[in-house]
Amino acid sequence: MYQKPTINRIDFSATKHGNYGNPYRSQKIKSEIDGFNVNELVANFGSPLFVFSKKEIEKKYDAFKDAFVSRYPEVEFYWSYKTNYLGAICKTFHDLGSKAEVVSAFEYDKARSLGVEGRDIIFNGPYKPKEALKKAVLEGAKIHIDHWHEINDLEDIATELGKEIPVAIRCNMDTGIYPAWSRFGFNIDNGEAYDAIERIYKGQKLILTGLHTHIGTFMLAANAYQVAVTKLMQLRKRVQEDFGYSIEYIDIGGGFASKNRLKGIYQPPEVVVPTPDEYAEAIVDAIYENADDRLPKLYLETGRALIDEAGYLLTSVFASKRLPDGKVSYILDAGVNLLYTSFWYNFDIFLDKKHEGLNEPSQLNGPLCMNIDVIADNIMLPPLQRGDVLTIWPVGAYTITQSMQFIQYRPRVIMIDKEPILIRESDDLAYVSEKEISDIF
Repeated sequence: MYQKPTINRIDFSATKHGNYGNPYRSQKIKSEIDGFNVNELVANFGSPLFVFSKKEIEKKYDAFKDAFVSRYPEVEFYWSYKTNYLGAICKTFHDLGSKAEVVSAFEYDKARSLGVEGRDIIFNGPYKPKEALKKAVLEGAKIHIDHWHEINDLEDIATELGKEIPVAIRCNMDTGIYPAWSRFGFNIDNGEAYDAIERIYKGQKLILTGLHTHIGTFMLAANAYQVAVTKLMQLRKRVQEDFGYSIEYIDIGGGFASKNRLKGIYQPPEVVVPTPDEYAEAIVDAIYENADDRLPKLYLETGRALIDEAGYLLTSVFASKRLPDGKVSYILDAGVNLLYTSFWYNFDIFLDKKHEGLNEPSQLNGPLCMNIDVIADNIMLPPLQRGDVLTIWPVGAYTITQSMQFIQYRPRVIMIDKEPILIRESDDLAYVSEKEISDIF
């Protein structure tokens, strides 16, 4: 198809080969995932297509598990449901030994439907309706109190049931990172966390068994966890002495970073993202440095770092056009309705094969009739043809849970084990419309 030629200025100093290759000739190519050709996957399952690698999930889980259990005697992993609550994904982590961490009544019910016992569920979050709390109490879940009203609600439930309820509280604190996640839980630094524990003690209806924190997301400073654990352990010692509690566990939450590229961070992930061993060393060393005779159990609510790099999105070029600024816009069949996280991350974009021609400034747009539907706004790409398949990576964390049926149907999802397996069917009109009440007009 004929396109009017354009003239773009080329900086020939950039064409000299150096440590970073030639921006006009270098191409990132990924023709297969776990041995399966991306074009064949699209031919068999359609485009766009989410693909998860079970092998990569197991690899990441083993890396983090080894990093912690080699340093500490009692460690338990709780899979963060909000990161990706597809049943096949959750079951994979449960089969590996992870329990469940949820932040809503919906996620709690999801975990229970997958066979997770109440005692193996941590119930976090600022919004726990009283009925959901009561259900969790009756089923023995680990409830982490987020605010003063929740203390009152749980005391009401304890009175109704005639039983003492074991609980933990969520704490926040200054760990030297910004922004501080101060809206969740009780602050340690200003004494609020201690006051909440004293309130629980005086109420005589709840019993404190754990301390929890979650200091942020995509944490690039492992030493921030050392600060957090130190403050939790100091609080643990104080409340055990003052109130006679036996604090069985500390829960350090999640927030470990993946090898994604956060916008505004210009060094590669291999440089800025701590390794599992670096996270583990910071956390475990702080426990040992502040421990008494009895070590607490260590709970981890790891999500992103375990699943992000196991997820891929295959998408096809539908059309192209030349923009007024000279860039080429490639219109893909996947947009920000599937990749809400593209507002925060610069994903790696891979071609399915080597393409002829020089790279030129390009933009990747999705299919939505919205100006914000931009997957990559400045990327060097060779001339692409309709039907060419691109692989976007890593997209395993928060893409499925935050994807939306907006303008376009959501696509199929597969997991590659020994063979590609369909784990979620694509949306259709019946699915989208089934909750509508159509006979009232």
